[in-house]
Amino acid sequence: MKLLGTSKAVLAMLKARSSVSSVGGGGLRMLTGQVALVTGASRGIGKGIALQLGKAGATVYITGRTPQQQEKALTRLLRPPSLDETASEITARGGKGIAVYCDHSDEKNVKELFRRIAKEQKEQLDILVNNAYAAVTAITRSAGSKFYNTELSIWDTVNSVGLRNHYICSVFASKLMVPRKRGLIVTVSSSGGLHYLFGTAYGVGKAACDRLAADMAHELIEDNVASVSLWPGPVATELVKKTVLAGSGNRKNTLREIYETAETTEMAGKCVVALASDPNRLAKTGHILTTTALAREYHLHEDDGKTQPNDPFCAGHEDFLRQMNEVRAPKHKKGHPLAHVQTRYEAFRNYHL
Repeated sequence: MKLLGTSKAVLAMLKARSSVSSVGGGGLRMLTGQVALVTGASRGIGKGIALQLGKAGATVYITGRTPQQQEKALTRLLRPPSLDETASEITARGGKGIAVYCDHSDEKNVKELFRRIAKEQKEQLDILVNNAYAAVTAITRSAGSKFYNTELSIWDTVNSVGLRNHYICSVFASKLMVPRKRGLIVTVSSSGGLHYLFGTAYGVGKAACDRLAADMAHELIEDNVASVSLWPGPVATELVKKTVLAGSGNRKNTLREIYETAETTEMAGKCVVALASDPNRLAKTGHILTTTALAREYHLHEDDGKTQPNDPFCAGHEDFLRQMNEVRAPKHKKGHPLAHVQTRYEAFRNYHL
């Protein structure tokens, strides 16, 4: 199978990484010297991404709410993990974990976060992963309710620490990346942006996240900064294990069957590391990327060395996603796929009302 847009060098590095061992189990440190920020990384997909970035040798800032804030937001089935514990685990994997408690609904808090990174890392930020999300409990409770029977506050709960915060973080991150002419912004979204899932507010928010990533790509590509939207498949997060997968499993249901073969929280992290390590990642800027497709392209597997993600929600929609990426993403001029770029942004930037 032909691997489109994939560097042979990065595939060789990824293969070596899977077979090389070192102190702390880190393997090949492909991101040594790079600085990353993963928002909402105390648990779940964010934590999995942060751990893999650490394993690749990066300095990783992780954010999360204080234990008191998490206790209010989460079901009591799940003890809020310690952000400091996660930072320590990142360091043990071979990187450097730095925990920052941050309320992403507070713009001043977010601005201070980026000021700190700029000061401590001498204006360097190579990777931003937009993952913070405050609506896990809200969408679970409202699932099955029609939008007109749901509290109006669901819109802000879903799209404040989510879409709006992703935009704000991307603004501050870009101010650090653009002057250095390098960077990668990954916005974690889901197939809920493609088809109905959880509810109206959720679907609109995820579709907007995908459009955010695509439109930012038009305005960042000339400065060598890539922006993509990442769709993990069903993921066996801590909460899923405590709820959907809990019990003896004698009683089967559709949701349980889906999550019994779910990907781990670290598969998305392996995909982010592969993207960040790929010198041709700008060819993917503006795209919706699924963990299923990236795992096949970059030869990524779960820790058993065999299993690859297979998102049932995206099955059969691959051509549609490809067509949507072709429409939304920046277009490269013929003959110079990366050096000289023609984007829709160029057509409008000298036009003023």
